[in-house]
Amino acid sequence: MAFFEQPQSVQTGARATEFDAGLRAYMLKIYNYMASALVLTGLVAYFAGTSEAFLGKMISPQGGLTMFAYLVMFAPLGVVFYLSARLHAMSETAAQAWFWGFAAVMGLSMWSVFAVFTGESIARTFFITAGAFGGLSLYGYTTKRDLSGLRSFFVMGMIGLLIASIVNIFMESSPLQFAISLIGVGLFAGLTAYDTQRLKVMYYQLAGYGVEVGKAAIMGALNLYLDFINMFQFLLHFLGDRR
Repeated sequence: MAFFEQPQSVQTGARATEFDAGLRAYMLKIYNYMASALVLTGLVAYFAGTSEAFLGKMISPQGGLTMFAYLVMFAPLGVVFYLSARLHAMSETAAQAWFWGFAAVMGLSMWSVFAVFTGESIARTFFITAGAFGGLSLYGYTTKRDLSGLRSFFVMGMIGLLIASIVNIFMESSPLQFAISLIGVGLFAGLTAYDTQRLKVMYYQLAGYGVEVGKAAIMGALNLYLDFINMFQFLLHFLGDRR
C-alpha cells in the first residue's frame, strides 16, 4: 500500500510555517539574551558607580583617572574582539559564559554613568533608548528594503567614531564630544535596523543548511546589545542631568 504524499504546495507551506516558527524562536532567544545582559550590566554599573571603594580606584587624589580606570574602560573592547574571533571554536556553554562575562565587564566600564548622572535622568534616557531601539528593530525586521548596502558606511562610521572617542579622552573637548554623541546616536540607530535585518537573513541561511543556531543567537544578542548600549550612552550626553 502506497503512503499518501502531500501535494508540493502543502509541503512548501508547511516548510515555510516551520521556518517562520523557528525564526520567531531564534529572534526571541536573541532578545532574551540581550535583555538579560542589559540587566546584568545595569546592576554592575550601579554598584560600581556607587561604591566608595571602587571609585577610589578609578579616581586619583588629584581628581584625574587612574591607570586602572583606563584598563577598565578599554577591557570590554578586548573581550568583544576575542569573543567575535573565537566564537566559532567555542561550545555554546562557553560562548554563554563569555557573553555574561562581557556584560559584567561592560558594567564595570560604565561606572561613571551612576557616579556622574542622576538616577532619574538615567532611567528617562534608558526608556527613551528602549522605545527607539524597539521601533528601529521592528523596522529592520519588517522592512522589504535591503539594508545590506549600508554595511561599508556603518563600518567606516564606527572606525571613525572609535578613533574620535579615544582622542577626546585626552583632549576633553566639549564641542568634539557633542559632535561624537550626535553622530553616535544616528550611527547606532541605523545599525539597530541593519543588524536586525542581518540576523533575520542569517537565520534563513543557517537553518537552510541545518546549522545549529544556538551560538549564532548569542552573537546576534551581542550585536544588538552593543547597539543599545552605545545609543544609550550617546543619548545620555544630551538627556542626562549631572549630579
